[in-house]
Amino acid sequence: NFRIDMIKMNDDELEFDMVGIDAAIANAFRRILLAEVPTMAIEKVHIYNNTSIIQDEVLAHRLGLIPIKADPRLFEYKSEGEDFSPEDTIIFQLKVKCTKNSQAKDTTDPDEMYKDHKVTTKHLKWIPMKGQDTIFKEGDLRPVNDDILIAKLRPGQEIDIRVFCNKGIGKDHAKFSPVATASYRLLPEIYLKSPVTGALAEKLQSCFSPGVIVIDTENGNKVARVANARKDTCSREVFRHDNLKDLVELKKVRDHFIFSVESTGILPPDILVEEAIKVLMKKCQDFMSDLDT
Repeated sequence: NFRIDMIKMNDDELEFDMVGIDAAIANAFRRILLAEVPTMAIEKVHIYNNTSIIQDEVLAHRLGLIPIKADPRLFEYKSEGEDFSPEDTIIFQLKVKCTKNSQAKDTTDPDEMYKDHKVTTKHLKWIPMKGQDTIFKEGDLRPVNDDILIAKLRPGQEIDIRVFCNKGIGKDHAKFSPVATASYRLLPEIYLKSPVTGALAEKLQSCFSPGVIVIDTENGNKVARVANARKDTCSREVFRHDNLKDLVELKKVRDHFIFSVESTGILPPDILVEEAIKVLMKKCQDFMSDLDT
């Protein structure tokens, strides 16, 4: 009876149903998506000059949380103590100096008064290591978004640094987590124990999220009907009303899980689910191998 139903998918979000599985399996997928699907993130920061008001360690921490658009499947894990290599490292340079805009007059807007006073991720420039420029083209390796604010400068202040990205998993640090959120919920079930009509039907409709209860007209009477229990947010508002609480029964389908996966943009959400499945399969294979030995 197991099946997977695709509900909604775009570049950043995926919603799908997993039906006929145990809660432990559903939770395993969630935990793996959060903590065990690898990504590339900034691991080391070499600071040559930083005259901004942001301390070096704070600046390094802010840089580490920037999502990097790079397919981690094309890179290896870096071993502790080994030098950076093209197989396991991506290098970016951030070199920005703020200057006055000599053409700005009679304004207090910093965007007009100064040049390069906002340091954003668009200033991160990829520096190919040996052989990387034959594999990747310009734009393949970059921050996910170009408008993430890193620091603000004033004339005379500058930042000159190099950052080194390595492969890792969210279990080691949250910056490696490939999802903004990965969650699931059980499919709601709503039963009307008896017909709800007239003004009571309208009151019942107002107790649920839009689209859950609709009102039909039968022989000139308004009759409430459960249209889409999936849209219910489980507020249980209906139980606050004495004339409604005995007319409705709320349940959950115990083996129907509604998954929601929101990617940080590093990989599409459907690829993230694929990779999570591969991680779980590898865990199962290793466990069976341990049992055999």
